[in-house]
Amino acid sequence: MSNSMTATTLAKRLLSSQPYWQTEAGRSLWEAQRACLGPVAEARVGGHSLEMSMGPAMMTMSAIPHVIRWSPTRQLAHQDATLICPPDQLALPDKCLDVMIIHHWLEHLDAAHFTLQEAARVTADNGILVLFGFNPIGVSGLARQWRKRQKQFPWNGAWRTANRLRDWLTFVDFEVERVDYCCFRGRTNAKCAEYWESLGRRHNVPLGESYMIQARRRQRQAPVQRLKFGLSAPASPASLGVTRSGSSSQSRPRLEHSVKAHCKKDQEID
Repeated sequence: MSNSMTATTLAKRLLSSQPYWQTEAGRSLWEAQRACLGPVAEARVGGHSLEMSMGPAMMTMSAIPHVIRWSPTRQLAHQDATLICPPDQLALPDKCLDVMIIHHWLEHLDAAHFTLQEAARVTADNGILVLFGFNPIGVSGLARQWRKRQKQFPWNGAWRTANRLRDWLTFVDFEVERVDYCCFRGRTNAKCAEYWESLGRRHNVPLGESYMIQARRRQRQAPVQRLKFGLSAPASPASLGVTRSGSSSQSRPRLEHSVKAHCKKDQEID
């Protein structure tokens, strides 16, 4: 499908992100993201799910019986149900997943649009595709302008706006149902304050550090075939219309002959 990155490169990028999730800022962000995902995951029952995550597992609250994790190498697989393959060449059949999650990987892949195309391919018609990303117009996005030279996670990723990913999803025939913003804090190394988090989530203020996009496959409308009735046009402008026995001009002499015969019979009786 594409010039896939090597497993070694992907493994290095995944390992480089792990120290961040162990910090207070990283744990706070992960908890806020998991709180956003909770209502979505808990509403799904049965089926299969795949999680491509840069951080710890997030689908632990799900009622889906078959939860699969993705890993670039066997050494980084921490559970039996792990899919090991290139991210843009998922070893899964079409439309087999009820929930497909990409957690920050689109920011750290050279050909991210190919991975999104694969994620759309394996998502079922009634399934959901969930994307997590850092918000470039949030407080952290503004702070990132002064940290572009830093090479550590998460500042070294390609941060994209939710509207940019909306365009990408349209290209793969998906439509965005909802965008949720989460993790509201004044400083990038601080914990997400409960008050600001509650206020920001309630009004869905687009200034959160991260966003969660829910998307579904675009439903195509079935073509409507119009029925054609074989009614012929009136025989002449003076006629009143078409009847079952033909035009009104043909039926009129028969009607007059019937009336005259009936009147003659009445006169003979008298």
